[in-house]
Amino acid sequence: MENFNDRGLLEGKHVLFVEDGYFLSDETRKVLQRLGAVVVGPVSNLHDAYDVLETRRVDAAIVDIELDDEFAFSFTEELERRGIEFVFAISCAPGTFPAHFSGFTLCEKLDELGKIAAALFGLQVDGTTN
Repeated sequence: MENFNDRGLLEGKHVLFVEDGYFLSDETRKVLQRLGAVVVGPVSNLHDAYDVLETRRVDAAIVDIELDDEFAFSFTEELERRGIEFVFAISCAPGTFPAHFSGFTLCEKLDELGKIAAALFGLQVDGTTN
């Protein structure tokens, strides 16, 4: 994670982080902050995630697809409706996804934040445009 040195991709971006695992959320929050992001959350359930959308600036989101045995598809559809870029953080098989989400980046549990930043903001890790 720390070898991703282009702070520019995340600098000042308000990134909503929806994840119900405490240790993963805390570590990812710290890394996102070191990379210059303004971390919104983490929030651990969909109710709080919807509240954040109504009360805070959100430029992008990282969403654990399954929160307490509830899939977050309705929430990501709301993000899509608002034009907010997002990536999934998954711990389940991608084959369980509805077809219209097949073009979204699926990240195996947030271990490569550089790739996540590139997916969210349309840039390669080296800073060049896609």
